[in-house]
Amino acid sequence: MRLLIAEDDVEAAAFLVRGLREAGFAVDVARDGIEGLEFANCGRYDALIVDRMLPRLDGLLMVEALRKSGHDTPVLFLSALGDVDERVKGLRGGGDDYLAKPYAFVEVLARLEALLRRGERGAAAAPQLRVGDLEMDLLTRTVKRAGKPIPLQPREFRLLEYLMRHAGQVITRTMLLEAVWDYRFDPQTNVIDVHISRLRQKIEADPENPMIRTVRGAGYMLQAGD
Repeated sequence: MRLLIAEDDVEAAAFLVRGLREAGFAVDVARDGIEGLEFANCGRYDALIVDRMLPRLDGLLMVEALRKSGHDTPVLFLSALGDVDERVKGLRGGGDDYLAKPYAFVEVLARLEALLRRGERGAAAAPQLRVGDLEMDLLTRTVKRAGKPIPLQPREFRLLEYLMRHAGQVITRTMLLEAVWDYRFDPQTNVIDVHISRLRQKIEADPENPMIRTVRGAGYMLQAGD
């Protein structure tokens, strides 16, 4: 799942990014309200974490603009403005939840998970991905093949989720680096090959008929076995 954090405090943003990536999320960061609005309009995010007091465009105005343009992505406000009136403004302005600073990361994560569960229940799409006999539950973050549980590390889960969301399509190294590792450059390492190899060892039932196929000179493709 992909998140957008709109936070101008560098240390606060880094704290959230580190914890959320460790929890298995892909994360983008916007440093002000204008940039946050641009990111949210151009990208596909499962939830937004927005600081109320952003430069250039206040976080509340940013979310109000998104709501007016039809965005229904769940929003968690984080703010030093923690009195009742401010919380009410945030919720009435389009926020789905509001957490005052200082906060504990475990509470941020718990509230975020609650918003995502609520969003999945209200969405038309099921909170599961399926390709052949391979199943992924996005809420419990579990994977099964032919009914057998497959334990995955957070990065492996993110990699498989991206491949399953784009099943049948050729996925390039650049696409994987940006979506799974949040790199905007090629580090010239074999990190993708290593993770693909580990993933294959865990999910492939028949090496002669693999689900994850290498497309020479292009990238990888996930598809149901023959």
